[in-house]
Amino acid sequence: MPRTASGRSVERSLPAEAAGGVYREITEIGASVLHRRCADVTEFGTEVLSRLLRDMFFTMHVAHGVGLAANQIGVDLRLFVYDCPGEQGERHIGHLLNPELCSTSDGSLITRKEGCLSVPGAARELARSADVTVQGQNWQGNPVTLSGTGLFARCLQHETDHTDGILYVDRLTPEERHHTLTQRDDHRAAALAERAERARSMAGG
Repeated sequence: MPRTASGRSVERSLPAEAAGGVYREITEIGASVLHRRCADVTEFGTEVLSRLLRDMFFTMHVAHGVGLAANQIGVDLRLFVYDCPGEQGERHIGHLLNPELCSTSDGSLITRKEGCLSVPGAARELARSADVTVQGQNWQGNPVTLSGTGLFARCLQHETDHTDGILYVDRLTPEERHHTLTQRDDHRAAALAERAERARSMAGG
């Protein structure tokens, strides 16, 4: 999920979780891995998993994201990473494996523009629960419970959706989806060019 609807934001420092990571190409809408429920993570604490998480954090930052799911870089596993600002200016940084949305507080919704790194150059207003709780595991297999409000709540819902094979455009009306994909067609090339330039620049830095 992009940091803002436009994809532009104040530059954040790379978190320690991205150290040693490399950029991986982001899959786009239409790729089969984005449109099916991903496989559960069953092997924990491995070097392969550690490397995957580092690469995901790095790739997310290259693309100005606040969240990124594994299937967005073509890996069929139920996990995501996040680096998302909170309501009070705090910075939520972490990852979650095998996420399951377990509660919302009172059913209240907030509508705001939402985009997706796998639908580059587009954004559309979408109602999401104002606050949520998601349960899962960390990369070592230990249980984790995450609760969020505002943008962080939206990020948790958006990324959990990804692990279930759902894109935010799937939650739009047919007309809204059509307009969103038209917007993507108009702005995709510029968004991808910026992403490629950042990948080169950040790899060199």
